[in-house]
Amino acid sequence: MGAPSHTTTWGRALWALLLTTLGSVASQPLGGESVCTAQPLAKYSITFTGKWSQTAFPKQYPLFRPPAQWSSLLGAAHSSDYSLWRKNQYVSDGLRDFAERGEAWALMREMEAAGEKLQSVHEVFSAPAVPSGTGQTSAELEVHSRHSLVSFVVRIVPSPDWFVGVDSLDLCDGDRWREQVAVDLYPYDAGTDSGFTFSSPNFATIPQDTVTEITSSSPSHPANSFYYPRLKSLPPIARVTLVRRRQNPRAFVPPAPGPAGAGGGNEIVDSLSVPETPLDCEVSLWSSWGLCAGPCRKLGAKSRTRYVRVQPANHGAPCPELEEQAECVPDNCV
Repeated sequence: MGAPSHTTTWGRALWALLLTTLGSVASQPLGGESVCTAQPLAKYSITFTGKWSQTAFPKQYPLFRPPAQWSSLLGAAHSSDYSLWRKNQYVSDGLRDFAERGEAWALMREMEAAGEKLQSVHEVFSAPAVPSGTGQTSAELEVHSRHSLVSFVVRIVPSPDWFVGVDSLDLCDGDRWREQVAVDLYPYDAGTDSGFTFSSPNFATIPQDTVTEITSSSPSHPANSFYYPRLKSLPPIARVTLVRRRQNPRAFVPPAPGPAGAGGGNEIVDSLSVPETPLDCEVSLWSSWGLCAGPCRKLGAKSRTRYVRVQPANHGAPCPELEEQAECVPDNCV
């Protein structure tokens, strides 16, 4: 056979270049995401701080059976092809059980299965529950250059299906790991229960809805526990801080920023930074007018009443008069 032509050689070279290019593109993250080229492993401490106080969230604040508190924190270090939860998307069955009842087993099995089958979860981590609305809990986690994203959820207790959390927070910044990251957290509705208040009875959402953020005006219903029409936005109900831990045990690791005087306990004693959310008085509708009482041939008086539904707090609007009288002509005079 004769030597391959110049055209054939050039075609093979072009084909090889095309295959190389396609292989390179296939190995990149989807959606134009940046590639993490930092050293393979990094360890972090994660500290969750509850800011759910009666001062910041006075409306229907749970004081007993059960009082305001936080569930255990459950999360994962993962790659971009895994999602624990995402705004405007449906939650999994495991996350539904966690958001509604605090049951973590199904959600943990889902995360572990994603790690075993898809190799998308590097590590599952958890932190203990917080027995009050203003407390702290912490844990340690490990991330990998191919699993540099962190997601977690914490259930708001009591609530229908409300939670706080982080979705796919990237701890890698190009060729280095972030030293410290702090994120304010706000409430979300898992879309599986239609209750409006912290203590609402179970009322399944059929069909299931997507995850939505709860704001001071949404859901736009006065009965909602987070409905504060005077606020442009809710204050943070919690905060999470992640601090990178050095491999060298003698290296100095800056402590995670926390409230002054918090010490080693769960309670936050620094209340100076807690915002005061004004809560206006809410009253019922007027009752029907009472009977007109008075002597014959003279004007009498009738009255109606209303009652306080929500007491004002934090310099909110005071309650109006609860009784009103009006002149009338007696029907049955004496």
